[in-house]
Amino acid sequence: MNVTEAVASRSSIRAFADTPVDNALFKTLLQQSARAATGGNLQPWRVFVLNGEVMPRFKAFLATQTEPETPAYAIYPQPLVEPYRSSRFKVGEDMYALLGIPREDKAARFGHLARNFDFFDAPAGFFLFVDKNMGPPQWADLGMFLQNFMLLAKEAGLDTCAQEAWANRPLSVSQFVGAGDELMLFCGMAVGYRDPEAPINTLVSDREPFENWAVVVE
Repeated sequence: MNVTEAVASRSSIRAFADTPVDNALFKTLLQQSARAATGGNLQPWRVFVLNGEVMPRFKAFLATQTEPETPAYAIYPQPLVEPYRSSRFKVGEDMYALLGIPREDKAARFGHLARNFDFFDAPAGFFLFVDKNMGPPQWADLGMFLQNFMLLAKEAGLDTCAQEAWANRPLSVSQFVGAGDELMLFCGMAVGYRDPEAPINTLVSDREPFENWAVVVE
């Protein structure tokens, strides 16, 4: 698989098989991902891996954490203006249509969103933290690290789902993984092998036409 194929075939998988992820492969992919571009070579990513028997222990722990938590950051701007609002609305509607969940069934929709905190049944995952002293340029470095991992995972036959939803559970996650007070939780990443029978995994999100977001200066 070349880079073009990996980019074209990568998607956010929200239903995983229970096939285990090899620890050695996981480590190799993370090490390769660290070749991401990073300003000043700061390498701001701080990763905590969950795999194997630690995953059910984490889920059991999370179930005991019932107090509300303050999100680590605002995932979306408020208010979310156009055209971004419509893009977010459409992908949500496309996803729920595949799941057969009508708009009026709020309970079922919230239930699906809650599956974020089950890693969508992925057998493995990781949490990505960044030092609280870092700023927007270093957050861009995190994005490049994540993109590297998702493409390399695709090449290796694995599937992924980057999950900013985990920013809503910073205290619980930090406590379980033992992250220092100097670190802020940025996101989680579900890692595993897609369930080929799950309709949700057929979702392909739209992309805006080139002329909507690019200007060729002459």
